[in-house]
Amino acid sequence: MSGCSGNCSTCSSNCGSKEKESLIEPTGEFNNIKHIIAVVSGKGGVGKSTVTSTLAVEMSRKGYKVGILDADITGPSIPKAFGIKTKAMQNELGILPAETKTGIKVISVNMMLEQSDAPVIWRGPVIAGLVKQFWQEVVWGDLDYLFIDCPPGTGDVPLTVFQMIPLDGAVVVTSPQDLVSLIVKKAVNMANMMNIPVIGIVENMSYVKCPDCGKEFSVFGGGSDDICKETGIPLLAKMPIDIELAKQVDMGVVELFEGNFMIKASDTVEDFCK
Repeated sequence: MSGCSGNCSTCSSNCGSKEKESLIEPTGEFNNIKHIIAVVSGKGGVGKSTVTSTLAVEMSRKGYKVGILDADITGPSIPKAFGIKTKAMQNELGILPAETKTGIKVISVNMMLEQSDAPVIWRGPVIAGLVKQFWQEVVWGDLDYLFIDCPPGTGDVPLTVFQMIPLDGAVVVTSPQDLVSLIVKKAVNMANMMNIPVIGIVENMSYVKCPDCGKEFSVFGGGSDDICKETGIPLLAKMPIDIELAKQVDMGVVELFEGNFMIKASDTVEDFCK
């Protein structure tokens, strides 16, 4: 979907989006977004926003123009990870995203609230409507990659993203507990039902490394290898429980993190979109 505007009526290519022609919405007229990747999870608390942030940072380090649409309206955390405290601005062209220290463009509901800790007590259709507004009215400009941080589950917002936005594919985030495996399959099956290719699975909190001996311990047991084998979906990365990464996310400087466990994942996304 290189350079896809979401307007199937003027497109001659024969891609999966044609089947959803009546539901796909075009982005703003000032936007040229080459590739769009949704980051999803079957349940909350598995580190989906951390994966989105680190994946976006890796792609930015490769020299790509990158944006993040924070579609987790009731639990936004992307601005915190990047230390964004400014409010979203608007001009005659549309809503202007914030830019991180390294130039990653970000939009999130937290940039529209008077207080960042104010709860978003909205019904599902209103939340989905804001995601649509972020897609259509934010002035993203030229982007090589737009990552969409979806809320957990298979409800209104992931459904809106899958139906309305011309995705290239999805990255599924999980943690290694056996309890999570069934939930992961739900997210994968949803993507399959919506004709969205699943690029791969990222296993977060996979292990913790002893700082003294370097031995890796699988704290939660289990693992995603069986799921990957069963579904045929590649395992993109195993992210450890990393105290330094957690600190830098809390401090809003995730862009300074030097861990290399997301390099393979970014390489796979890059190859997939070629």
